[in-house]
Amino acid sequence: MIIILTIRLAWLWLGLASAPSHPRVRSPGGWPGALLAIAIAANTGCVLRPFNSSGSGRLVVVTTFVPITNFTQAVAGDRAEVTQLLPDNVGPHDYQARPEDAGKLARADVLVKNGLGLEDFLADLVENAGRPDLKIIDSSQGVPIGLGTPAAAEPGASPQPSPQHQNDQHRGQPNPHIYLDPKRAILQVATIRDGLIAADPSGKALYQANAAAYIAQLRQLDRQITAQLRPFAGKTFVTYHDFAGYFAQSYQLKTQFLVDIPEQNPAPGDIQRVIRAVRQSDLKTLLSEPQAATGQFAALAKDLNIQVSRFDSLETGGPEASQPAYYLGVMAANVNHLVKAFSASASQIKGTLSPWPICGVPTPRSPLRSPGRSPVLPLVGRCAEGQAG
Repeated sequence: MIIILTIRLAWLWLGLASAPSHPRVRSPGGWPGALLAIAIAANTGCVLRPFNSSGSGRLVVVTTFVPITNFTQAVAGDRAEVTQLLPDNVGPHDYQARPEDAGKLARADVLVKNGLGLEDFLADLVENAGRPDLKIIDSSQGVPIGLGTPAAAEPGASPQPSPQHQNDQHRGQPNPHIYLDPKRAILQVATIRDGLIAADPSGKALYQANAAAYIAQLRQLDRQITAQLRPFAGKTFVTYHDFAGYFAQSYQLKTQFLVDIPEQNPAPGDIQRVIRAVRQSDLKTLLSEPQAATGQFAALAKDLNIQVSRFDSLETGGPEASQPAYYLGVMAANVNHLVKAFSASASQIKGTLSPWPICGVPTPRSPLRSPGRSPVLPLVGRCAEGQAG
């Protein structure tokens, strides 16, 4: 065992020394990369783990952040042990690697990510975990990423021409916030389903049934949002950072943003651009986000004599955020806030979606009782906490 440990640590040390540094992975507390590798090796027993490495007979799946956890948990149900890599209160823009995070990957059978560069810290973590065999599901595969190419929510539906062709790039890469468009989220869920089936073929019937149940809920959400936002087609709304392009395109809206990514400071030109958008669209509200420090956004709203509400980018959440219903509830709240931003007053709003919290939204968590039957869909025990107004 001592020989194995020595070889393993040496391999990790050499791998870290030869690997290029990654700007998005910052060692916590000044941990050098080699010490991080030693901590990982000590945590994981220095041996590559086989399938069902939890010892519970279940597939071990690691997800990256909140919406990917929602989608994966909906498909996997109780058949897999689903663990989120990032803490609930830390988004992918602010993530700092911790020794235990690579330990999670070392014990995993499958890693599920959003893709499109949003989790660009993963390459180093996977390497440091010593898991070149780790199955990785990139949920962005097959999802239209050009904002001139809308996704279709229903099978066989033809994409419609987009009124907006801006914001395709995000830090020089395709904008990664595909999950905020329920139509594209449906495609992500399907990709996750297929990836889990490939990793665990004996669970195919369960994964298919659970995915079908959740996709049905996403389609219903999409239909509700479409009806709610139809009166505002062509209007512009303003968010703090550039995350709403796919959502806007999907519902025939336009979007402006103050900064590209949350950690940026706005330039004078950014502020003037937002002011023009607010005045041209007669907006009553700017849409901030709970994940960002948006003091400058609040100051701008004060100068324009308008309000600040929120559009949650779903990059973070509370303890309840791992439940599949969380995505549905937050998106319903986002639409209610957006309608108020477009409306002259809250009294003009008609037919808003169910406010957040949403209670009693079923989530596929139980295995099939018999082949060919629909999965049991018990109610979620906790509601997503928050305000819709």
